Amino acid sequence: MKADIHPQYRPVVFQDTSSDFVFLTRSTIKTKETIKWEDGNEYPLVKLDISSASHPFYTGKHKVADSGGRVDKFKQRYSRS
Repeated sequence: MKADIHPQYRPVVFQDTSSDFVFLTRSTIKTKETIKWEDGNEYPLVKLDISSASHPFYTGKHKVADSGGRVDKFKQRYSRS
């Protein structure tokens, strides 16, 4: 196995800029920004535009188009009577 071919896997803080949601996880992403976390340590910071805290599907604000009557209307319109 070759040495030094894998990226560094380390703790990284991800911050959703639209909802002030912040979480710490591990990643290989590279960034120049850092942030001081709750445990007092400083971690690399990655800013996100959208996360599970602000995505409409996960927050329950997702609008579903009503397509319930479309098939019936099609069948009524083009059925052979």
